[in-house]
Amino acid sequence: MRVVAIHRLSALALCGLCPWQAWAAEGGPASPLDDRFALRASYAHAAVSSEGRFDSDTGAPGTSFSAEDDLGLDDQVDQGRLELTFRMRDRHRLRVDYFRLERYGEAVLDRRIDFRNQTFNPGDRVATTLDWRMMGLIYGWSLWKSDDLEFTVGGGIHLTEAESLAQVEARGIRERGSAFGVLPTIGVGGSWRIAPRWSLNGHLQYLEVDIDEASGAFRDFHLDVQYRWKPNVALGLGYSLLGLKAEVSDADLPGRLDIEARGPEAFFRVSF
Repeated sequence: MRVVAIHRLSALALCGLCPWQAWAAEGGPASPLDDRFALRASYAHAAVSSEGRFDSDTGAPGTSFSAEDDLGLDDQVDQGRLELTFRMRDRHRLRVDYFRLERYGEAVLDRRIDFRNQTFNPGDRVATTLDWRMMGLIYGWSLWKSDDLEFTVGGGIHLTEAESLAQVEARGIRERGSAFGVLPTIGVGGSWRIAPRWSLNGHLQYLEVDIDEASGAFRDFHLDVQYRWKPNVALGLGYSLLGLKAEVSDADLPGRLDIEARGPEAFFRVSF
């Protein structure tokens, strides 16, 4: 009986080591350079800054304002973000990224603000909602790829939408506006396996335009370090910056918007 028990324990131990033996046979633990599919969910306590100006339908310029200082929106938010990555063949990948930043604030104005077609006076208590949503589809091609290092170049399309609502309940006035844009970007990215279970990863997407009726810039920067905790699960810490700056003279919501969210983040990543 004792011999049988020892054999059973040995078999269990070997089964428990099977994933580690598979990793060793493949040259070490899996890394972002090998994954065919990955889902990353991240959390950040981000610092946000927003400045804007919403012109009237007749073209009269609105008042420049700070959403945090003038309208009482939070300048620190708990923010989530989702990202899917698909590797197609060995050197082609597609990344799908979703981001939403929704804030609400109330403030008593200490100056006049012309907000699109309404005028908010000093002493008015204004309730404001500002909602920014974005989905990105980013293609990357591996310019360089080895067992431990990959560098990609490519481009993307970012679907972005901004909505605003400002109202003074005491006077029964409100003003709503929305704008939608499709932003093409160019970018670079990369992954470096710095140790069997550790990797350094990042990407940068950028756009800058200046045409007759619109000008602005868009940037999406991310850098992280990942630890491969399990064969299909990684934990990580990183830093992200997402910014949009636009000035439009001929659209449903003419004016200017400059918004940025940045800060450290923690995430988990599931991959196959």
